Amino acid sequence: MWTELLSAIALVLILEGITPFINPDALRKMFMMAVQLSNATLRFIGLSSMILGLCLLYFIR
Repeated sequence: MWTELLSAIALVLILEGITPFINPDALRKMFMMAVQLSNATLRFIGLSSMILGLCLLYFIR
């Protein structure tokens, strides 16, 4: 179980590191747009992402 959890965290770090490595200007623009979003919108995006991840995990397993 710990091996799978650490592997998942490692994959998240790898995927999140791709954008700043390949295109740091786009990442800055994305952060600037995210700062302008309301808290409710950011929460909705976070909740949607978690639900999508749970569904994906359910169908894969």
